[in-house]
Amino acid sequence: MSAKYAFAQTLKEVRFLFCQTGEASGATRSFLTRTYPTMKKHNPSTPIMLREAAGTQPRVYARYEFGQEKSASLLGLTDKQIEETVTGLVKSGI
Repeated sequence: MSAKYAFAQTLKEVRFLFCQTGEASGATRSFLTRTYPTMKKHNPSTPIMLREAAGTQPRVYARYEFGQEKSASLLGLTDKQIEETVTGLVKSGI
């Protein structure tokens, strides 16, 4: 798992948006509970922000050099699918 969360050099920030109580965000909360410590341990200087707001659909944003961003919806995905989506975003560059 450690190599999976070694972020690309061009990645400047990762942001997760989700609802703190909604069913649609359950897999996202589970994923973050399981993987956040590992991601932060292997990328201590990259901000990983968790934004909780009632009624928010789960989504992840990756910000790269020069302010460029990519985002992906996490709505309806399983824990494993979320892991694949996030891994794709943090490994790729713009």
